[in-house]
Amino acid sequence: MGEHSARHLRRILRLYLKGWELLDVADSAELALTELIANVVRYVPDRRCQTFIFLLAAGGVRVEVADACPDVPRMVVGDELDEGGRGLVLVDAVTDKWGVEPRPDGRGKTVWFECLAVAGAADRVIALSDRSAAPRAPRP
Repeated sequence: MGEHSARHLRRILRLYLKGWELLDVADSAELALTELIANVVRYVPDRRCQTFIFLLAAGGVRVEVADACPDVPRMVVGDELDEGGRGLVLVDAVTDKWGVEPRPDGRGKTVWFECLAVAGAADRVIALSDRSAAPRAPRP
């Protein structure tokens, strides 16, 4: 991982979210992914990780960042003037769920988060893009 890795991974994530019609969670998911990659660059000795993106059946996305470093990240609430240390605080603020799990092979960990779609967001996008159709009442 390098300085430009987060930018590249954000683009890939946005492409998946666009294809899955989940752009309503894109900003939050991209910010959370950026923070997890920054943690890899900052704290994992070899800066290596694997990133996985999953479509959730309930409507949303799950992103996992796995590395071989056994150190579990901690959410630290620091001084307002501190320049660092707020990555997981941001992840907690912009995602619906997040956590840390040991890797199945026992070497390292996986840090993950989920961003759930807003109910009805896909219907609104379809309705707005279909200009030839008569206006539809919102679904309950």
